[in-house]
Amino acid sequence: LKRPSILGRRTSSLKPWMIALIITAVVLVLAIIIGLLVYFLAFDRKFHYYQISFRIPSIEYNPDFSVEHSKFRTDLEQKIKNEIDMIFQRSSLNRHYIKSHVVNLRSSNDGLKTDVLLKFQFVSNNAHTIKTQADNILYQKLKLNESLLKKDTSLSYLRDMNEAQAEHILNSCCGLGRESPTMERIADGYVARKADWPWQASLQMDGIHFCGASLISEEWLLTAAHCFDTYKNPKLWTASFGTTLSPPLMRRKVQSIIVHENYAAHKHDDDIAVVKLSTSVLFSDEVHRVCLPDANFEVLPKSKVFATGWGALKANGPFPNTLRQVEIEIISNDICNQVNVYGGAVSSGMICAGFLSGKRDACEGDSGGPLVIARDGNIWYVIGIVSWGMDCGKENKPGIYTKVTLYRDWIKSKTNM
Repeated sequence: LKRPSILGRRTSSLKPWMIALIITAVVLVLAIIIGLLVYFLAFDRKFHYYQISFRIPSIEYNPDFSVEHSKFRTDLEQKIKNEIDMIFQRSSLNRHYIKSHVVNLRSSNDGLKTDVLLKFQFVSNNAHTIKTQADNILYQKLKLNESLLKKDTSLSYLRDMNEAQAEHILNSCCGLGRESPTMERIADGYVARKADWPWQASLQMDGIHFCGASLISEEWLLTAAHCFDTYKNPKLWTASFGTTLSPPLMRRKVQSIIVHENYAAHKHDDDIAVVKLSTSVLFSDEVHRVCLPDANFEVLPKSKVFATGWGALKANGPFPNTLRQVEIEIISNDICNQVNVYGGAVSSGMICAGFLSGKRDACEGDSGGPLVIARDGNIWYVIGIVSWGMDCGKENKPGIYTKVTLYRDWIKSKTNM
């Protein structure tokens, strides 16, 4: 009899390198799935903004609360922020809470009211849960007697706000820019970092930079009158923002140009103008306004100040594409009016700044740009407008700037600021 053939064991037809390839592919797919899960659970966290109103029954309204950066207002804003910070930092939402911002302080029948903007960061599908949690946390904490803030029952819940509008409000305070001045050498200056000088604008024709300017509100720029000696038609001009001329961060058309009534092209006096933009600017971290000083704002000789612009790095030199800054010193008008300096040409409506030894200075193309100084808590004020000077960085020929404090009432009469 024929014996049935014995079925031999089948050996795997997969080669070792194929097994390795399959394992690698599986590991790779798992890694991608885990990576995506981690990303969406941990990194796909968006900012969320809410506005809420509070009563402050223990404090009466003070007119100084409406004065930006007044000590009364600053101190109270800090107390409000400290209380809200403490509430959320000691809560289950401490990982999601970013900051609070006091939008306003207003009078009410029972003391004072304030609207506060809250900024959180979390994964979007948690929005309803976290909003409810935040509401409950505030409600529980503000019931306590020692709390400065009380819920405003007429507007008691968190109200959603879109990001652009919220960031506009968060950046609506004037003078928030570069944090800590350091001695640096736009003749002989250094490149500015993003968001250091967010009020700096470039006034252009056909996309070509002509003058600098300072953003002083959502729709007004402050600049020099002599920028418009030749071209006065606002339709020819545009304003760009951001640290680079090309590409700009933002552009705006110009609606109107108001030059000081007493300015004359053959003189240096009253070299000031305001420019109205055709569309308001939406404030952000990189574009917002500088503070205007009061008429009695005093700046002493030797004070450290900054000039910024896209002007030439030397006389008749090319314009840089990136904004530059130069730190200089205030020089008294008496010194600048000495015979070997400007021989009496510097009037009371002008500021002299730079160094008699030369080197650091503003230059052509910087005209109209800001001369700024930092005050309490690094709040920046525009005290001068780049106006005129002999050459750039020349010995005994420092830069001359229009003195903004002297024209404070004129600015207000034109812009209502």
